[in-house]
Amino acid sequence: MSRNDIFRMCLQNLMRRKSRTFLTVLGVLIGCCSIVIMVSLGIGMKESQDKLLAQMGDLTIITVNAPQGGRGKMKLDDALVRQLKALSGVEAVTPKQNLEAEGIRLLCGTGNRYVAEWSSVAGLDTEAMEQMGYQLTQGSVPKRSGDIVVGQYTAYNFKDSIRPEGMNMVDRWGGELDGGGDQEHLPPPYFDPLKQKFTLEVTTQSGKFTVPLTPVGVAKEDYSKGSETSDGIILSLSDLRKLLDKAQGNQKKAVPYDSVLVKVTDISRVEMVENDIKAMGYSTESMESIRKPMEKEARQKQMMLGGLGAISLFVAALGITNTMIMSISERTREIGIMKALGCYVTDIRVMFLSEAGAIGLIGGIIGCVISFIASVVVNLVSLGFSPENILPAIIGGEGVSRVSVIPPWLLLFAVVFSVLIGLGSGYYPANKAVQIPALEAIKSE
Repeated sequence: MSRNDIFRMCLQNLMRRKSRTFLTVLGVLIGCCSIVIMVSLGIGMKESQDKLLAQMGDLTIITVNAPQGGRGKMKLDDALVRQLKALSGVEAVTPKQNLEAEGIRLLCGTGNRYVAEWSSVAGLDTEAMEQMGYQLTQGSVPKRSGDIVVGQYTAYNFKDSIRPEGMNMVDRWGGELDGGGDQEHLPPPYFDPLKQKFTLEVTTQSGKFTVPLTPVGVAKEDYSKGSETSDGIILSLSDLRKLLDKAQGNQKKAVPYDSVLVKVTDISRVEMVENDIKAMGYSTESMESIRKPMEKEARQKQMMLGGLGAISLFVAALGITNTMIMSISERTREIGIMKALGCYVTDIRVMFLSEAGAIGLIGGIIGCVISFIASVVVNLVSLGFSPENILPAIIGGEGVSRVSVIPPWLLLFAVVFSVLIGLGSGYYPANKAVQIPALEAIKSE
C-alpha cells in the first residue's frame, strides 16, 4: 500500500463512524484545552511575579556589606573591590559611600528660594554607572568634579520658601512617591533640576560649609541601588571623599566604604556569585532571597495546574483506545481480506496508528485554537473590553499584567503531545489487529 492509499483509507475509516470519531476527538480537544489553559495560567502568574520583582529593582545587583560579629579587620576597601571584580560572573563593581552629617540641605534658585530639608547623598564610581545598570530619564552621567545626578523625585522634596504655605510639592499635592501613589500623573515640580545650580549645605559639629553642585542627569528610581535614585543625589567618589574630609575637619582619616554594589552578568549566576562573596566572610543582600521562593512557588503551581490538565488528556487517551478497539472488532473481516490480498502487516499497523494519530492531531489543533481564544477573552476581562486592549491581551507589553500567557512553544507542545497520546493509545489496538490470523478474520462476520 502506498502512503496515499493509507491516508485515503484512514480518512474513510474515520468518516465511517462520524459520531464516534467526533466524541473521541472531543475528548482529546477537552484534554488539550485543559493542559494549555492550566499551564498558561501558571505562566501568567510567573510573568506577573517577574514584573513585580522588576519594579522592586535590578535582580542582578548584589549589595556587599561589612561582616558582623567582631570581624572588624575585614573592611570594604579598594582591595576588596579588586577581589570582587576578579570573581567569575561579575560584570561591574562600584563602591558606595554615604555622606553622614548632623544636617544636610539642598538649596537652589535665585536667593536660594527653593530648599530641601532632607536628602540622601551618595558617592560611587560614576564611570561605571551605565555598566552597573543605572538608568537615566534625562541628561548624562557626571564627567567633571561637581557634577551630580539627582534622583527621579528629588525635585519634589524642595519647598518654595517665599510661598505662604511653605510646603514642598509632595505635601502640596498629596502625592506619594513610595510606589503607592499615581506617579505617572504627578504635576511638574517647582523647577527643572537640570536647569538649576544646587548648593549643598552640610552642618557638622565643627561648623557649617557649602559646596556648589551642577545637576547633569536625572536617575530612574531603583531602590535595589539605593534611595538616592528616588529622592537624593549621586556624585563621584572623589567628590564625596572631599566632603567627608571637610565634615571630619580635614583629619584625613581613612573611612571604609558603606557598601559595595556588584553587578552580575546574568540572573542565573546571582546565587553563585553571592555564595562566593559570603565565603570571603562578607554579608550580602540581593533580590535572590525573594525571587527564588516566588519562582519555586510559581513552578509548583504550574506543575499542579498542568497535572490537572494531563488527567483530562489521559481520560481522552482511554477514549481513543476504546474507539480503536471497537473499530478493529468491526473490521476484522476487512483485515483478513487485506492480509489475503498480500497487504503487509506493517501497512495494517501504520493504518491503525494513522487513524489514532489523526484523532490526536485534529483534537490538538482545535484544542489549541479554542485555548488561544479563551486566553485572549480572559485577558480582556482582566484588562477591560476595548479595541486597544486586544493586542496587549495577546502579546502583553510594559505595564500590562496578563492572567493567561500562551507562548508559541506551549501550542506546539500541546499539538505534539496530543499526537503522541493518540499514537500511544492506538499502539495496542494496532498490534492486536496485525495478530489476527487471515483465515479466522475472513470467516468472521
